[in-house]
Amino acid sequence: MLHDFNTEFGTPSPGIDELESRLSRLLGGEDVVVLLVGEPPSGLAVVSFRLNVWYPGPVAILDELYVRPGRRGRRLGSALLAASCELIRGRGGGLLEINVDGEDTDARRFYEARGFTNTEPNGTEPMLYYYREF
Repeated sequence: MLHDFNTEFGTPSPGIDELESRLSRLLGGEDVVVLLVGEPPSGLAVVSFRLNVWYPGPVAILDELYVRPGRRGRRLGSALLAASCELIRGRGGGLLEINVDGEDTDARRFYEARGFTNTEPNGTEPMLYYYREF
């Protein structure tokens, strides 16, 4: 599904075999969890955990949330997001971070409708995400 996700949105993918290899390694530890919904699986959420100086428990990032196109509109994404939040709370997590492309208005609307914001408390300016690949 991760390969399908990238293909659907025109994002490069390392290919199914490489993704399978990477996920197998990551899922061998406790820092990455993949949640599936549907039978056969129709959607997934990939959640990574890390320690952070500002919170007593781990901080989580929702690396991916994807529902197959033919299964959208059935609240599967909402179920995955809710299950991700419960998982994070269960681990004593204090924060869930989600990176969304600015032009992805559907994703922004989805997260905002579920209580997520891109401004800090009492702030008005949106937070920005910077990156550099190595």
